[in-house]
Amino acid sequence: MPYRPTYLILSIFYLLFCANMIFGQKSAERELRRLNAKIDRIRVQVDSLELDNQILLPELMSAFKQAVKSKSQQDSVTLVILKRINTLSNKIGLLENESSSRDSTNLEILNKLVLVENKIVTLANSYNEMSRLKSGEPISSAPEYNAAQYKQAYMTSLSNFQSQEFDEAINGFHDLVQSDATNELADNSQYWLAECYYSQKNFKRAIIEFEKVFTYAGTDKNDDAQLKIGLSYQSMGNVDKAREEFQRMIDYFPGSEYYPKAREALKQLSID
Repeated sequence: MPYRPTYLILSIFYLLFCANMIFGQKSAERELRRLNAKIDRIRVQVDSLELDNQILLPELMSAFKQAVKSKSQQDSVTLVILKRINTLSNKIGLLENESSSRDSTNLEILNKLVLVENKIVTLANSYNEMSRLKSGEPISSAPEYNAAQYKQAYMTSLSNFQSQEFDEAINGFHDLVQSDATNELADNSQYWLAECYYSQKNFKRAIIEFEKVFTYAGTDKNDDAQLKIGLSYQSMGNVDKAREEFQRMIDYFPGSEYYPKAREALKQLSID
């Protein structure tokens, strides 16, 4: 029959079409299963991240609040320092005006200027040190009492110094030095003890106490103490000893931040 080949061809195409449809459907089903499995994996990851977020969020909020609190305390300390420095800077301005109008008292006024400028540096150093102690930075360790008690006693004495309650500060620092001379804070205590006498203008005793700072191995207050010894002799009017101590500062501590100040002081004494 003439139609049989055509019918056969059509049957073959139909079978191929059906096979292709079945294969495509199976392929689509596999792809769908693969996508569903991927979605399930992503959902598990999202759930895990949400759980981590629930755990970590309170900790992060607590750390953030603590950081804000610490910054607030730091800003408060900075404001106090700026007010003190501004007050002392105004005193310097008045003394400089006085110096220009009274040539006969130049040396006395110069000594006043040195004392006031030095007080600015001393106050700034004491506030910076207290700030580091409050923030937990390791400046030193603790004496006989225990770490917390020693640190508290040290900060109390430093606060008394800043408030110009020098007798209370002297007693506090003296007790700290006597309690344990091997403590990491002992050299700092010795230095501020000397600063108390210096602030009281008891320069002879200040020199004795500043010289004790050098007996502490590894102290970072040696250049501070050396400069103050020279300034003490200068304030006492002992120009020769002042020159000697400033020269020692220049020779032994060329990398110190106080090196330029020692050179300038030595230069002024040479002019006078």
